[in-house]
Amino acid sequence: MSCHEIEALRLGLMNVLGVGDDSDREHARQELEGHLEGPIEGLVEADSLAEIERHLDAALVDLESDLAATEADDPAYDYTRGRLLELRNAERAVKRLRTQGESVVDGLGEAHDALHETFPVEE
Repeated sequence: MSCHEIEALRLGLMNVLGVGDDSDREHARQELEGHLEGPIEGLVEADSLAEIERHLDAALVDLESDLAATEADDPAYDYTRGRLLELRNAERAVKRLRTQGESVVDGLGEAHDALHETFPVEE
């Protein structure tokens, strides 16, 4: 058992944010070897927050389906449930990241407008 969704999300965020080093990326890709399909592959290859959110939603649906198909007394049940909880936490973190990013963009727009109001330029 492995939490491929979280590792794939890490890789996608490294892409989008331009962070992480090559050794981190290589290690993560090795852990995902043989599992790069569907939402996992989408997360790994994402190059925008919108793509991450879309593939993360699909990964959550898949994981919820896996959990629903697992008997409560199965040894894998608690681990799968834990993965689902952590992925839900990650989903909220990505939403916060998007909200903060939008706030920065809005703030820069307001600063731009304020500069033009303060220092009008005739064209």
